[in-house]
Amino acid sequence: MTPNGAAIFVAVMLAGALVASEPIGFSLLYAVIAAFALVEVGLRTFAALARSALVVLPLAVFMALVWVGFVGRSPAEIAAGVPGTRVASATYVVVVCLRLFLIVLATQLVTLRFERLTPLQFICALRIPTTAKRLLALTLSLSETLRHAVERARTALIAAGVITRRPSLRNIINGWMLVQTVWLSAITIAVGRMRDKWPIEGTLSRLDDLFQRAQPQSLGSGDAIWLLLGAGAAAFGIGIGIA
Repeated sequence: MTPNGAAIFVAVMLAGALVASEPIGFSLLYAVIAAFALVEVGLRTFAALARSALVVLPLAVFMALVWVGFVGRSPAEIAAGVPGTRVASATYVVVVCLRLFLIVLATQLVTLRFERLTPLQFICALRIPTTAKRLLALTLSLSETLRHAVERARTALIAAGVITRRPSLRNIINGWMLVQTVWLSAITIAVGRMRDKWPIEGTLSRLDDLFQRAQPQSLGSGDAIWLLLGAGAAAFGIGIGIA
């Protein structure tokens, strides 16, 4: 599989996940994802499953508390102005979580499939305009900056005794300080990069030169197989959802 095929495959699965609402639609999409994981990723699929579960589980718990525990009606029932049931609200929570899990899992699997490539190598292989490549590269750079900002802010607050390493009441009380510290650190670092670091180092011109010299990869036969399977499952899901 090529990076171009992987990017289109994720987009197709994203579209299918957003429109799927019936069990058969989700079953087909998850079947395609399972086949992709088995063939392209192998045993590393367990790592992708664990990461995806860590992302979706907090949202699932929160939505269950709100929609099933407190609201007791689904959004469709609220919009229609009819009495609702907790079963309908639970179904709504399950559908949303299945969609999010599918999207996160597809992204994680593709990331593991190309883990031997650096993000810049992956972007160079994409057949997209240079401006889009530059935007992707700079966005990933800022994302990494945000991750470092979180680590630095957490370490500083732990050293100051404001929060603790393990779950505690102090973390709940002072958690807003961590959010504020991360936000200010991220803004400061991002502004410094865009105003000083990138212009001084000529980052934009270097990226443009790199992308112009790179040879984008064309779609291969393996891409066609996965795209056909994904498009078929997504189209079936769209048809079921419209019906």
